[in-house]
Amino acid sequence: MPADQLQHVNIRCADVEAARDFYVRVVGLSVGARPAFASVGYWLYAGELPIVHLVQRTAADAVSGQGCVDHVGFRGVDLDDTRRQLQAAGIPFREQVVPHDGTVQLFVIDPDGLKVELNF
Repeated sequence: MPADQLQHVNIRCADVEAARDFYVRVVGLSVGARPAFASVGYWLYAGELPIVHLVQRTAADAVSGQGCVDHVGFRGVDLDDTRRQLQAAGIPFREQVVPHDGTVQLFVIDPDGLKVELNF
């Protein structure tokens, strides 16, 4: 099984500060540590878990037709096996490493066009 836990939802925001304030004030999340990604954004935590990722939407994003939910992230279970399963099924994926902790991320697109992130 490639995943065993929903990790987070990533939201593209027209105004990332307004979104941050909403999720802090209304939902009760708190702003916490975020890796040094090139994008502008915040990770919002419920306790020690960063469950909502906010990213400032760019002009290119606004016309992409993808809406504001960028991706859903899951905790992965077995990186090598997941790579093999995706390759065997002919499912394309993109791989990257998170700068601050070495987490390996695999990104795939679901049948409806939603990006799914698997973190190992």
